[in-house]
Parts: sequence; structure tokens; C-alpha cells
Amino acid sequence: MLQAMQLGEIESNEGTLTELLARVSDTVRRRWIVLLAVTAALFVAGFILISTITPKYVATAKVRLDPRSAIPADAQQARAELAPEAIETELTAVRSDDLARSVVRSLGLADDAEFTGGLNASPKESLANSNTREGAVVNALLSRLTVNREKLTYVVNISFNSVDPVKAASIANAFASGYIESRTEKKLGTARAQSAWFQERLSQLGAEARTAEARAGEYRARSGLVESGSGDGGGTIADQQVAPLSGTLAAAQSDAAAARSTLATAQGQVARGRPDSVSAVLSSSVVADLRRQRAEALRNKSEIEQRYGERHPDSVRINEQLAQIDSQIQSEARRIVTSLRAASDSAQARVSSLRGTLVQLEGERENSVRDATVAESLEREAAAKRALYDKTSQLSLDSMQAASGAIAQAELIDRARAPGAPTSPNKPLLYALLLIVGLSAGAGTIGMQELFTGGFSSVEALEAATGLTVLAVVPKVGKGPSPADLMLERPTSMFAEAFRIARTAVLGARGDASVKVIAITSSLPGEGKTTSAVAFARTLAIANARTILVECDVRRAAVRHIVKGGAPTVGLVELLHGEATLESVLLAGDVPNLDQILVVSPYFSAENLFGEGRMEKLLDVLRDRYDYIVLDLPPLMGLADGRLLALLADATILAVKWNSTPPSAVNAAINWLHTDGSKTIGILYTQVDPSAQSAGSLSYYSKQYSDYYQDS
Repeated sequence: MLQAMQLGEIESNEGTLTELLARVSDTVRRRWIVLLAVTAALFVAGFILISTITPKYVATAKVRLDPRSAIPADAQQARAELAPEAIETELTAVRSDDLARSVVRSLGLADDAEFTGGLNASPKESLANSNTREGAVVNALLSRLTVNREKLTYVVNISFNSVDPVKAASIANAFASGYIESRTEKKLGTARAQSAWFQERLSQLGAEARTAEARAGEYRARSGLVESGSGDGGGTIADQQVAPLSGTLAAAQSDAAAARSTLATAQGQVARGRPDSVSAVLSSSVVADLRRQRAEALRNKSEIEQRYGERHPDSVRINEQLAQIDSQIQSEARRIVTSLRAASDSAQARVSSLRGTLVQLEGERENSVRDATVAESLEREAAAKRALYDKTSQLSLDSMQAASGAIAQAELIDRARAPGAPTSPNKPLLYALLLIVGLSAGAGTIGMQELFTGGFSSVEALEAATGLTVLAVVPKVGKGPSPADLMLERPTSMFAEAFRIARTAVLGARGDASVKVIAITSSLPGEGKTTSAVAFARTLAIANARTILVECDVRRAAVRHIVKGGAPTVGLVELLHGEATLESVLLAGDVPNLDQILVVSPYFSAENLFGEGRMEKLLDVLRDRYDYIVLDLPPLMGLADGRLLALLADATILAVKWNSTPPSAVNAAINWLHTDGSKTIGILYTQVDPSAQSAGSLSYYSKQYSDYYQDS
């Protein structure tokens, strides 16, 4: 089911597209003259305009920017790069007024007619001024200059357009060369000026730094301040002596305390009668030697006493020797204790001396704090001046390097050459666009014509809007014989066949005897209803039916100009007035079995010519004498006669002109006929373009039927 719906939708879309293409093709075939005329008019006008355009030549010089320019020697390894903002700045420099003025002066363009234009003829006195005139030429020059970056490269395109190719190339090259020279000169000049300023500034800063350092040194020397040499800053001599003196004092105090302790211990041992127990005594080498001698003497004494007894002279001598050694030990012990007392007193005296010296230094240091503060301030000032001098010296070095070895920031890599062909206008392209515009305008014109015609363009649209059947489609006849004469001259033509189809549609294939009076009318004049009435009457007569054509459009009286034969002397108006008999107004038609009642000349009257039963009586008489009566009625809109006469007919046919008659007029006419009770049986679709696809199902106008008609 879904597939069937999709197929149906596709077929519907294809049908709509086919109809649209057919409609477009139909419109172009019918209005190709208008399309061609509008296109040709616009193309010719545009061709003339384009031909008068002065050709312009564009020459381009290429300049490469060097991102490594003037980079200091210690930064050569860094990546060289120009930011987009820097490149835009260079582009602006190329378009500067100063550079343009230099080009104007170098090439002598102030009097060039291409750029001065109407300055010479200008009545303004201000333009006579050379500066003002030069400014106007500069503006004209810059308006023709184009400067842009080539994609994402460092290449700058400098283009200039002129009516002279050689001039375009020379001006483009002048801008490129002038830009490079100006950038190089400005850079070198700036570097040299900076270098000179730096040298002057260095001399000044060097003198200031030396003065500040000398002032700080003098003050430090005068105040007794010295550098510590440890990297922690400086101070006075007293500051440098306090710390080691404090350490020495502490050591002396410790030594004095130790000496006092040793002395006190020794004195205690002595007081207890044990001087030999004093540590200093014990550690004395003399005492140790005496103790060794005493021990040896005791050993000898023991041997002698055992051998000789206590009273033996050797025993006495040994005892005396022992007494002497003990006396020496006691004497040495007393000497050591005396030495300890002296050492304690000496240590205490040293402590007192160091403490006095330290107190004196502390006083001196308190007095030198202010001097140290002032000295530090002077040293900081000197250090700041020295740092500023060093920084300025580095900047000066960089500036001198740039001034002595500067590389141009740009170089000309491609000089502009005189172009061999104009850049603009691109005439082939303009001609092609002009042709497209002309075709578009022509298509728009015929489209607007189609839009504002307001008529019906197809059988389907006409039948859908009116509810009536299209009886026949009558083709439009070209130049040559009148349409009605085609019935006589070419009876098998497309035009003649259309009325045979209409006869069949009205009467049926076997003929309808109940239909005798057939009226043909239209909603507006000029829709071909009179020609159709004449042609339809002739068609009926050619089919061996006794037929009479009655011209009821008395105000126009146009049938006499269509049919052949002499002009009538009396006609329908005289017959209805009773001024002529029926026999006197009858005229033989162009074909056998055809008679005609015409109008001698246009008749204008406010009377009710067809009323009071006169027309009914005439039709009753004619019904008895003829098989068919064809009435050429006046248009329905704006005239009352047509509606009255349509009521008397057995069948009324409404002629509608293809693609012309407004739908509102057609619908109004049909509504009137229905309201009046007329027997409207269908529509005769007239003056249809034979090449149009307007015939709908009656597609016999296609080329497939060309062998069936005798149109030539």
C-alpha cells in the first residue's frame, strides 16, 4: 500500500513537472518574438555600452617581508615570525600618503591627464595650489592601488590599474621600490639615532655611577665601615670585632671556671693532707719520676733490711733517700698547686679584660649604626645607577648591531611587467552575462504578459471554471485569407475541421432535428463569434442542410465584410421595421444551401428592435423554410439584445477567446444565460494557437496530425 502511494506521488510530481515544462514551452513558442525583441534590445544596448568602456590594465609587483630582519645576534636561534597585525601594518605603510606623494613626484604624475581628470577645468581656485593639486592626484593614485597579502605567506602583492599597461607596471614598481627604500632608511636612521642617544646617555649614567660609588666609598672609609667579604653586606670595624671577641670571652670564661674548679679541688686535697692525690700532681712527669724513684728505693730498702736489718748504714741511707724523695714530691705538689692558683688568677684577669673590651666595642657599635644606614643607602644608590648603566649599555650594543648590520625588512622578488591584455572589462564574460540578463528580461516580459492576460490557457481550466463542455477548439489563422474563407478554399484545413467537430458536438452524429435555431454569442467583443457564426453556417450548408445565417449584431454589422457578394440594400433592420419583405432581404450565401439576412450598416437606436414578437414571428417563418438557423448575436456584456435573442434559440454557444477573455467576463455571461433560462450547450474555444498545448484531450493539433490537414 505504501509503495503504491509513493509511486502515485512520484507519478503526480512527474505529471506536474511535465505540465510545467509544456506550459513554459508553449509560452516561448507563442511569444518568441517578444522574447527575442527584448533580449536583442538589451543585448545591443549593453554591447554598445560595454564597447565604450575603456580597458584597464593591472600590473602587480611582489614584495617579500623578512621576519628575521634586525634580530640581535644572541637571538638568531629564536623562531622568526611576523604576526598578522604586523603584516597589516606594513600593508598600511604601502598605502600611505607619504609614499604615494613620493611616487607622484618621482614619476612626474602631477600633470598626468589620467589622474588629474577634470582638475584643469575645475573653477575652484584651491586646485591651482600645487599641494592641493598633488593631494588630489595622490587620492586618485591610491584609489587605483591594491595591496594585499598572498594567502598566508609573507609575500605582499602591490597592484595598480591604469589605461596604459606600461604606466601600470612602472607605478606598481615605484610603490614597491619606494616602500623598501623608506622602510630601510627609516630603520637605519632610527637605529643610528638610538645609538647616538644611548652613547650620550651612557656617558651621563657612567659619570653618575662613578660619583655615587666614590661617595659611598668615602663615607664608608670615613665612618670606619668595611666590606665583610662574606656576601652578607658590610659594617664597622667594631661590628666585625664584636663577634670574635664575644667568642674569645666565652672561651676565657670557660677556661677561668675550669681553672677555679681545678684549684679548688687541689686546695681541698692539700687541706686533707693528700697533695699527691691532686690530678695535676698525678699527671706531672716530675712527680711520676719521683714516684718511680721512691718505689725503687722502697724495693731496695726491703732487700737491705731483710739482709742487714734496720740499723745498717745502707738501711739508714735508703731511709734518708726515701725521706728526700717524699720531700721532693711534697715540694712539687705544693709548686703545682701554686701554679694552679696562678693559672686561675690569670684566666680570671683575662676574662675581666675581654669583658671590658667587649663593653667598649658595644658602645662603639651603637654609635656607628647611623653611619652604617647612611652607607647602605649610598651603596644602594650606586648599585641602582650601575644596574641602569649596564642595562643601557646592553641596549646600546643591540642598537649598534642593528645600525651596523641591519637587513632590509622587505625585498622585491618579482617586478611588475606590462600586461599584454587588459584585465578589465572581461568583455566575453560581460557579453555572456548580458545575454543571460537579456534572456532573463525577455522571459520576465513574456511571463508578465502571460500573468496579465487573464484568459484561459487550456481546455481543462476553461471547463473547470465554467462547468460547460468545450465543443470545439478553433485554431488561430495566420496571415492570408480570412478565417471564414478557409471553409471554401481549404475545406480539409484544421480550421474547417474544428467547425465540423462543433457541428457534431451540437447536433450529434446523426443530427438532432429538435435543434434548429443555434445562437452564437460571446461575453466581450473581438472573441471571434461573428467569424465563428459564418463558418458554422457554411459547415451546416456544406453538409447538405438548408441553412440561413441571420446577423443580429446590428450595431457592428460586420458580416457584410466577411461574406462574398455585393453589399445588401435592405436587411434585418428594415425587415423588422416592416419596411422590406423577407424575400427582399434574403441573400444567397457563398456555398449551396446557404442564405443570409444581413445588416446594411451599423444601426444605433434605443428601440426594442427584437421585441414585441417581431423576432419570434421571423424565426417561426424561417423554421418552416430551413433546417438550421444560425444567429450571430451581439456580445452579452454591456448589451441587452444578446440575452433576449438567446432565449429564442434552441441552443446557445458561447465563444471564448483563448488566453484572452477574462474569467470574470466568461462566468458573468454564463450566469446571465442560465438565469434567463437560455439553453447554453457549450463553449467554442476560439483563436487558439495551433502550436500550443491548450487543446487538452483534443490533441489533434500536434504534429502527429499534420498529414490529416490541408493547411497549405
